[in-house]
Amino acid sequence: MRFVVMGAGGIGGFFGGALARAGEDVWFVGRGKHFDAMQREGLRITSTAGNFTVPSSQIVQDPALIGPADVILFCVKSYDTESAARQLSPLLSERSLIISLQNGVDNVEKIAAILPHCSTYGGAAYISSRITAPGLISETGGFQRIVFGPMSGEAGTRAGETLNCLTRAGIKSQLSANIRKDLWQKLIFIASMGSLTALSRLTHGEIIGNPGTRALMFDAMREVQSVALKLGIDVDPVDESRVLEGLKRFRDDTRSSMYYDLIAEKPLEVEALNGTVVRLGERVGVPTPIHRVIYAILLSYHLRHTAASSPRPADS
Repeated sequence: MRFVVMGAGGIGGFFGGALARAGEDVWFVGRGKHFDAMQREGLRITSTAGNFTVPSSQIVQDPALIGPADVILFCVKSYDTESAARQLSPLLSERSLIISLQNGVDNVEKIAAILPHCSTYGGAAYISSRITAPGLISETGGFQRIVFGPMSGEAGTRAGETLNCLTRAGIKSQLSANIRKDLWQKLIFIASMGSLTALSRLTHGEIIGNPGTRALMFDAMREVQSVALKLGIDVDPVDESRVLEGLKRFRDDTRSSMYYDLIAEKPLEVEALNGTVVRLGERVGVPTPIHRVIYAILLSYHLRHTAASSPRPADS
């Protein structure tokens, strides 16, 4: 099958690279300094699963140069969703499957509004990886997993074929019967712990090592949980011991992608994360005071960095 990765960053670069290393036909769409470096040296990936390089011949700026794709791994930042979705037309056939592996819970709806006749699935990527230099992806967490599925109805044949390809590439993968719940379960974590690392500049280890910041993190998680339950999403209750056990998978010095975007003065995914929690909380009458503070402060940085950046087509 032919895979196209929209956004060759930490998520798309690693998972697309793993598929390419396994022999799949994979193409990457990138831009900027990251694209320029990939054109010179290929896409270089350092990983707990081994280091490898994807040849530059499989990396383009213009999706129209690729031709129809069987599966599109849609991995751009959430604020680039609409602009990237408008570039997909040359890649689409009647059997193409788009899988959004983005942060947030409403990206599929945004893509579907632009491409209403396409099959678009939600997806959750669990991985600790990022661009550490132009052309270089570094994965450090030691776990790489994808969960994906249709927002409603049954998964199609193409989804099963995709699952097989991912599995052959050594990627732990699962077809979900309730991807909406999976997306909210991930939001509970990343909108809380992930955003707090950006707001506080503290590491995972520092946040959970201090009783005050640890309690703040759990309270933030419960705010998201309350919004989800009010919306009818049957998320699991926040289990403190289970969360702390899960955090052991990360190094103590781990920080979120939002933190690294903040210190690099890049736009932030704060609208898709904390902004969504605040807006939906207001809609259903659930107070979200912690996320309101996070959103208000980080939004100011996002707007400053957005104003300073150039227009943003598909990216990592």
